[in-house]
Parts: sequence; C-alpha cells; structure tokens
Amino acid sequence: MNTLAFSSIDQLKRKISSKEVSTSELLSFFLRRFEMFNAELGCAIELFDQESLSIDSQKTGLLHGIPGIIKDNIAMKNRKLACASHMLEGFVSPYDATVTQRLKEQGGISLGRANMDEFAMGSSTETSAFHKSFNPWNLACSPGGSSGGSAVAVAAGLVPWALGSETGGSVRQPAAFCGIVGLKPTYGLVSRYGLVAYGSSVDQVGIFSRTVADSALILSIISGQDVRDSSSLQQPAKDYLHLLQNRQQRPMTIGIVINSIETDGVNPEVISALSAAIKTLESLGHSIKHVALPAIEDSAAAYFIISRAEAASNLARFDGVRYGYRDKAAKTLSDLYMHSRAGGFGAEVKKRIVIGNYVLSAGHSDEFYQNAQKVRQEIAQEFEQTFKDVDILLMPTHPAPAFKIGSFATNTLQMDLQDYFTCPINLAGIPAISIPCGFSTDGMPIGMQLVGPHKGEEELFAIAHQFEQATDWHKRHPQAYM
Repeated sequence: MNTLAFSSIDQLKRKISSKEVSTSELLSFFLRRFEMFNAELGCAIELFDQESLSIDSQKTGLLHGIPGIIKDNIAMKNRKLACASHMLEGFVSPYDATVTQRLKEQGGISLGRANMDEFAMGSSTETSAFHKSFNPWNLACSPGGSSGGSAVAVAAGLVPWALGSETGGSVRQPAAFCGIVGLKPTYGLVSRYGLVAYGSSVDQVGIFSRTVADSALILSIISGQDVRDSSSLQQPAKDYLHLLQNRQQRPMTIGIVINSIETDGVNPEVISALSAAIKTLESLGHSIKHVALPAIEDSAAAYFIISRAEAASNLARFDGVRYGYRDKAAKTLSDLYMHSRAGGFGAEVKKRIVIGNYVLSAGHSDEFYQNAQKVRQEIAQEFEQTFKDVDILLMPTHPAPAFKIGSFATNTLQMDLQDYFTCPINLAGIPAISIPCGFSTDGMPIGMQLVGPHKGEEELFAIAHQFEQATDWHKRHPQAYM
C-alpha cells in the first residue's frame, strides 16, 4: 500500500479500475497519512471525517474516488472557510465555489482545508493565524506560500492533487520549493466564483500535482466559462489531457529570459539547474533564443501597489457587521469597525490594507496606483510582442531554494521579493507552469518556470510533459514520508 502515497492520479485510477484497491480503501489510506504526518507538517487546517466523505467517494467521473485537498480560501458548501484568519474563524460557507462544484461532479474528494498565509498574503505560510506549514524536504525550511499547505500535502504524499490560488506566484513558488508541478492558468480560464478575493484583477485558482498530465486532467475539469464570474473567458472547457496525449510534438522556439538569469541575487545552483534543463530541451530538438524583457524589472513594484490597493478594497467587507469576527465590547459603530478589524486581522494583512488605502487615497492615486497600471500595461505588451518570436519563455521560478523559516522576519522587503520572477505573469494575465528541474547541494528542490502566451496552456503542457519524460526529477520524493 505504501506505493499509493506517491502515485499519480493516472496510476491510482488504474489501480481502482483493476480492483487492486477500492475507493474506500484509498480514502482510508490517505486519511491515515494525514493522521500520521499533519501534526509535524502543518499542511491542513481541518480534516474531514471519513463518514462525511463516503458519499462523495461513490460519485463517478474523471476523478472517481481520487482524494485531494483544497486551499482554505476556496468555498466548499457546509464547510468552514477561514482563509487561515481569525477574522473568519468558524465561518461556514453556504455554497460551493465553481471549481469545487466541478471537481465534485467528476468524483473528486477534498479531504480537508489546506493551510495558507492569512488571506493569501505571504510567501511562506508563516502568516497563517493557526499554525505554520513546513517543507517536507527539510522541516526547518519554508514550503513557500501563500498556498504552502496545498504544496506540502502533495509533496509529502498525503494527496495526489491540490488546489491553491495565485495572486503573484502563490502556486508556482511553493511548487518549486516542494519539488512538484504548479500551474497558474490564463486569467479568466478558471472561474474565481467562490474564491475569497485578494487582488481581483490578478487572482487565479491554480493546481498542484505530481505530474504534468495530472495537472492537465484537473484543468480540464475546472476550466471553462462561468456565468457567475464576469471575468470568466467566454470559451468552453478543453480536454487538455486528451490534447496532451494525442499531440504530435513539434520543435518549439524557447525564449530564455536572459535578464532573469544574468541578474544579481539568483543563486548559482538555480542557474546551474536551469542551464542543464536548457541543454535537455535542446537535445529534444527545441531551439533556444535569448530574449530580454526589461519591463519585468519594474513588475515587483507595480504588483506591490496594485495587489495592496485591491486587497484594501476587497477586505473592506470584513468589518464586524455581517460576518466574521466582531468585537462585542464595542460601544459605537466606529469602535465596532476599528476594533473588529484590529482584532480579526493579523499583522501582515493589516499592513497591506494600510498600504493599499494609502496608494488609493486622493493625494496619491495618480502617483502610485495609476502609474502602476501603466507599467502593468507595458509588461503585458512586452510579453505579447516577445511571443511573436518565440513559442515559450523559460525563467527561474524562484531566485533561490527554500529559505529557513523565520529568515525574513526582520526583512519584509526580501519576503515580498519572493514574487520577483512570478508576479510579471500574473500582471500580464498569461499562463505559467513550474516543474522540478534539479536539487541544491543540501537536497532542496529547484523549480523551472515555463511561460506561455494568452490561452497557451496546451503548448505549456506539451513541452513541460516532454521535459518531465526526459528527466526523473518528478520521481524524487522526501525520504521521511516514503
């Protein structure tokens, strides 16, 4: 049964089909894995009891009986939805997010609620109001964030798939830190209905998996137009897995973003791993072209301003009146607002709300927010122009392997810069996938980021899958959980 822990979705489906294992046995197996390891890994905020999951385990579909876990900011009907915050502690969602509903319709089972940075604000899962999450490759290290709990659960073999969310890299960075696959789809390809908003113009539900094919399967299920989400793209869902399995691989032109590699602050081991990956891609028949994207050097600053501004607007609804934490001792309406927000939100969230309100204020909107939006437009145009000459772009997912927990406790700027290579893609609204491409000398995973044009998921999956089949990085797992 131990071989089940690190099996792909496809492998588990085959075992169910051949009656090597039943769906109820699979459910029990993965719940036991959580019981054994969740206390030390901190990847789940809440686990559901087997009895309440048994009905879902009988539903047929593309994910029939295959367990996963969903980040704590994605709504599940009649389940708690806390966003890892005391502000929403105890709140129960009255409805399913679109992605949750679509997974259920295909037999997918979420075993619980994955830990995260509070309201998705962080890059280490250290700002969760409940507990930290720890990297299964080294418990002293961060798993990344904000979707760290989801990444840990997949990397440690507690589930074969998980949903997270991205605002500036919160799926790709933890996927890279934990040595798994992390996909951020094109903005609007996956419905945001039921995803608690952080930055509405950049938020996107993302996918963690063990293989590229598994990611293609999950995207096939959750993507497609949703009339309940005004930002949803008006196109039907695609069967990305079928397209991947039946695609005739053609040589592509891969653009190496040179100013993302030849720049200060990138760990030499990351550069070495990427160089080896580029040689592998060349050996597979793809051509390499060096390109420069100057605008990405301003992307972190633009993202910092836009995301904080949208966070301040979105989180204004949590005021102690309708739902969430309420200061019962408040005597006036003003005190209710102030004390409820002060007591319900953690330090990082409050800091971002303050900054967001500042850049949106009458005296500073043109200076900060409007200028940031102009930079955002330049970034999108630069990507669009570059994709006229190349099929796919290659960049680091992260500047260095996973850092030690607490490393940036007194250096919040360095923590914010964890999004340096990922946030340009969110600002441009295009897809990207992080896949394992090596390890550091101290045994920590290194990720490579492949970036596609708007709605270019099919090409991303094709080249990522080809690289995956030519290497064995995705077959390596943390020994402590084998």
